[in-house]
Amino acid sequence: MVGPRRQPSRRGSMADVPHDMLQEIKRLEDMFTVDTTKLKAITDHCVSELARGLSKEGGTIPMNPTWCMGFPTGHETGTFLALDMGGTNLRVCEIRLPEEVGEFDIIQSKYRMPEELKTGTADELWGYIADCLQQFIEYHHEGEKLDQLPLGFTFSYPATQDYIDHGVLQRWTKGFDIEGVEGKDVVPPFQAAVAERGVPIKLTALINDTTGTLIASAYTDPEMKIGCIFGTGCNAAYMEHCGEIPKLEHMKLDPDQLIAINCEWGAFDNEHKVLPRTPYDVIVDKDSPRPGQQAFEKMIAGLYLGELHRLVLVDLHENPNVKIFEGQDISALKKPYSLDASFLSDIENDPYENLQETHDRFESLLKIKCTKPELELIRRLAELIGTRSARLSACGVAAICKKKGYKTAHVGADGSVFNKYPHFKARGAQALKEILDWTVGRDGKPLGRGNDPVEIMPAEDGSGVGAALIAALTLKRVQEGNLAGIRDPEAMLRGTKAEKRGSKEVQPNK
Repeated sequence: MVGPRRQPSRRGSMADVPHDMLQEIKRLEDMFTVDTTKLKAITDHCVSELARGLSKEGGTIPMNPTWCMGFPTGHETGTFLALDMGGTNLRVCEIRLPEEVGEFDIIQSKYRMPEELKTGTADELWGYIADCLQQFIEYHHEGEKLDQLPLGFTFSYPATQDYIDHGVLQRWTKGFDIEGVEGKDVVPPFQAAVAERGVPIKLTALINDTTGTLIASAYTDPEMKIGCIFGTGCNAAYMEHCGEIPKLEHMKLDPDQLIAINCEWGAFDNEHKVLPRTPYDVIVDKDSPRPGQQAFEKMIAGLYLGELHRLVLVDLHENPNVKIFEGQDISALKKPYSLDASFLSDIENDPYENLQETHDRFESLLKIKCTKPELELIRRLAELIGTRSARLSACGVAAICKKKGYKTAHVGADGSVFNKYPHFKARGAQALKEILDWTVGRDGKPLGRGNDPVEIMPAEDGSGVGAALIAALTLKRVQEGNLAGIRDPEAMLRGTKAEKRGSKEVQPNK
């Protein structure tokens, strides 16, 4: 059996660590390390749960059909708007898809999402978003007479979609808690706010950021099969054949037709059958706003990594058999979520043999002066939590590959953990190798970067380019008469022109 590959330790780093602390480090290693056998068991269970989510009975993983049907060809053309409603910013983009295959031009503006909006009223939220769209159009198209521009709206909150321009919010996330929106279609009030201001926009597609990531990445890379987000939360999307989706049987769709599935896989193993939860994972779940939900996400996503680290340190300090932070006031450390994923990232990135940067961060942020042995434990704990996150994340990717029979694939990934957390990519690649039993790379070449049969790589801009592409694909589909998941095809086409005259201030991008 191939065991997990450890990060190289610094020479002699544990030489002066006391016996009691060494024992604790060993205990934590045993607790947080996920070996190959366990990775394979998690992956196999995930495969069955993905299928259960597509069944008529459904399962814990929602497996939401998105009504984005098929991959882009690279020949899509036209001008489209994209709107991305994030937790911190609102982003508006105008994307022009020219005749050149796989190319695009983009202009964009960011608007801050005021904190008070997150707990305000629905009218205030949609009104603010419509105001931002109006400002964008007036700034970039002053004095122009425009046809209604098709809009792809990236709404990255769990939503059920009966149509591509429809989305019933299942629950708010990312700090939003606006009454009267959950359980309702978010499109009509958004459209009403836009119409009230006379903004020449027609919402063509409501999408999730994972779906956008998949489509944007596939636009420039035909080997792209899966889109993932590894950030504050975690999720994935992939293309499924309609014939493999029993819960859509009643629609009599072409069984070979591809449709993007927004997995919402953060809910994987809410029943706690296979994931190796520690006592600290149990506390994170119990103290969260929604206990019993998002079991997978709470073990791997950026929102929770720092909190896991903090809980372990507080527990060790309160253990009379372990001497850590002796005689010091750790009240700042006792504050929930006082450490975030970037804090762990900085610990792992500390370049100094004596971990001076970590020492200084603990002193400045938490008013704790750490000894050298304490710093070694802190560093090793960060490595363990970060490594577990990457290895468990790989189980979801491997599960989709096994379900679809992909022997080779590119996976487009976005999110702060994927892009910024040290070694996340390498640790995930190692886990995929163990789960899928690779011995050689593509075309018989040695394994390594660029040759791994399944490679997770940075994604294209899903919430911008992906949203625009999905709007383009939807309009093309309506024009061709493929109306599955289209609420009102005539209204979608009426007054909407993908081509627009006089585009200006366009910055090339690729």
